[in-house]
Amino acid sequence: MKVVGITTGQEVYIGSRERNFRMNEFLIVEDEVQGDLLGEIVEAKTFNRFIPLNISGDFVDSSVLESLRAMGYDVSEETIYIGKLRFLKEAQYPILTGSDVRIPKFEEIQKIIAPTKPAEGLLLGIIRNSDALTADMDEEYKHLMDIYEDDSYEEQRDVPFVFDFKSMHEYPHIGIFGGSGSGKSFGLRVMLEELMKKSIPTVVLDPHYEMSFKLPSDSKYAQDYDGRYEEYQIGRDVGIKFEDLSRDDITKLLNTSSHLTESMVNVVSTLFVKGSNYYSFFQKLTNLLAAQDAGGLDKIEEKIFYAEDEMQKKEWEDRKRLYEKYDKSCPSPSVRGVLWRLSRLFNEGIFNKDITPIIDSLKAGKLLVIQGSTRMIQVFSTYLLNKLYMSRRDYRESKFTKNVEEDFFPPFIIVTDEAHNFAPKGFETPSKSIIREIAQEGRKYGVFLILATQRPTLLDETTTAQLNSKFIFRTVRASDIDTIKEETDISIDESKRLPYLTTGDVFISSAKLGRTSYVRIRAAHTKSPHKENPFDELRSISNKENQEFLEYIKEYLPFYPSVNALDVIKEINAKYFKNYSFDQFNLKLQELEKEGFIEKDSENFLGERYILAKEENN
Repeated sequence: MKVVGITTGQEVYIGSRERNFRMNEFLIVEDEVQGDLLGEIVEAKTFNRFIPLNISGDFVDSSVLESLRAMGYDVSEETIYIGKLRFLKEAQYPILTGSDVRIPKFEEIQKIIAPTKPAEGLLLGIIRNSDALTADMDEEYKHLMDIYEDDSYEEQRDVPFVFDFKSMHEYPHIGIFGGSGSGKSFGLRVMLEELMKKSIPTVVLDPHYEMSFKLPSDSKYAQDYDGRYEEYQIGRDVGIKFEDLSRDDITKLLNTSSHLTESMVNVVSTLFVKGSNYYSFFQKLTNLLAAQDAGGLDKIEEKIFYAEDEMQKKEWEDRKRLYEKYDKSCPSPSVRGVLWRLSRLFNEGIFNKDITPIIDSLKAGKLLVIQGSTRMIQVFSTYLLNKLYMSRRDYRESKFTKNVEEDFFPPFIIVTDEAHNFAPKGFETPSKSIIREIAQEGRKYGVFLILATQRPTLLDETTTAQLNSKFIFRTVRASDIDTIKEETDISIDESKRLPYLTTGDVFISSAKLGRTSYVRIRAAHTKSPHKENPFDELRSISNKENQEFLEYIKEYLPFYPSVNALDVIKEINAKYFKNYSFDQFNLKLQELEKEGFIEKDSENFLGERYILAKEENN
């Protein structure tokens, strides 16, 4: 392998007649003046006598052709391999044409592509096209994982990619971008498995109910993560303790149902008292609104005068006091709007529980999966993230501002899929402000973000700018690719490859490494509960229902539909607690016949009859 053509300090062309070049593989140029220079293949082509060399436009110019001829290549007869090699570090001078090129040894490149040992970081996958470097690779880097590719599990053959999670203190936050079917959620699953291995406290907001780790995969390296994570459903397992809410908290929560006007915000500020429970606040709003709807102070006096009993009289006297104190500052439409939003939150069960299980699990170093609809998670995360972030912040600041430290609250990571729903660009949401604050200030307190989205263009720009490491899976939309090019060091050549990446392949742009790595995500140790193909699921359910129906009617076969159908339907419904109608029953019979479980006998004086199929009898 030789350097050919006119060279620069940034990149060179290399040619070979024996060895084809692969994208993103590493090679060393042995320059007589500057020594060994490490580079990465960013473009590669093969030529032979059937393909004129001048058809490649700017990839191969006349200087390359002349260099090849001068070095003894027969460009009109031989197959020639040419690659563009970009140096990881710019050379001081242009490279000497004719310099030798060789494959590096692992020890020569270890500090650049594998600076973190597997035991000290997150083992996420393998560096593509690095198998030539593994011959002298240390044993601690070998036999760590398998790779799922072409519908089979294959043993690791390349250098492992290990993410240094400790570097997040200097280079905080991770973005995971990729379109549907790109492997984004799969990559996120692998990252969460690694975080569980390290016992790093992590909060996962899961609007799709897919981040469950109960089902093992078929990987031979699969592990049991039981005891390392907890699943909590909002309203069932966790919620918000109303008594702990501040005025700011309740304002943000009410804003999640529908935007609060300034007048509504004033109603909350005026009527809400910290420490009050839900029922006392609800009753205050209800009583004030009832007094306002009564039609004025004179009407309220009438209600008091004509009260049926002392209880009703006292009730209207309380309403009168509220009316006199708050009517002018709290207009009835605004009170009604606050009351409607408060009732909606209560009906969704958000105030049924508290976040104590979450805090306890975080302190135990577990990964917590918070499940619920997108809107419920938006409501809950607005409170939860504020509470957790301030708890960690107060603990860190107490070490410097107080004589007595607060109780220990651990550093933690916040993970969410569909992040553009929680921190959208162009408009405000209650959860956006806290995510943006953590993106900008969280590093100082040990709070970090991992944000995954199919549409990076729709993610808040301030937040996107703080994501120092980015995992870029297959992306097709031009607007998203443009955003990725603006926010990462991905090259133009690499951006052109984004729409064609194989599922599970990813470009990882790392601020610490200062370069982009081409990585294949390892096989996950667990699988999603949604992994089953929906059409296989449809077939499976249909077969199950048909088998059940066959068992119901077996004792009635042979069966004459025209004679005793109604009696059979009535008996089956009563015996098996079913509710088949006449039409449904006939459709099920037709399905069983179509599937070959039963068949029609020849006609006789009673008409057609269904009998058990011969294979079923056997």
